[in-house]
Amino acid sequence: AVVSTQSTGVLEKGKPEDAMPGMKGVKHSLPTTPINGMVNKTGGKVRLTFKLEEDSLWIGTKARTEKVNMSSIRTVVSEPIEDSPEYHIMGIQLGPTELSMYWVYWVPAQYVDAVKDAILGKWQPFF
Repeated sequence: AVVSTQSTGVLEKGKPEDAMPGMKGVKHSLPTTPINGMVNKTGGKVRLTFKLEEDSLWIGTKARTEKVNMSSIRTVVSEPIEDSPEYHIMGIQLGPTELSMYWVYWVPAQYVDAVKDAILGKWQPFF
């Protein structure tokens, strides 16, 4: 259900100048610094800071920083950006419905799995 976000004007503006380098086909653990250089659906700058010891995700924009308890996040979805597969679009569901999906664009691909694991990890079965 992510595909509809590909058609927004956010991608047409191109990759942000301060985007972190993206790497396709590589998996990195979460960086110790915030993941920045991304934008939200209105084109505003976004950075994601993981406070694992507090079980919280800080979604920072120019205007404010939203501190979200990771256990309250319902799901995380992502897909590669069609013309730049080393970056992803990621949706973080902050509330009970898909309307509460917070979209982040230009997420470096190498961090996507680490972000999902950090947020959802404790709910995923371990085999």
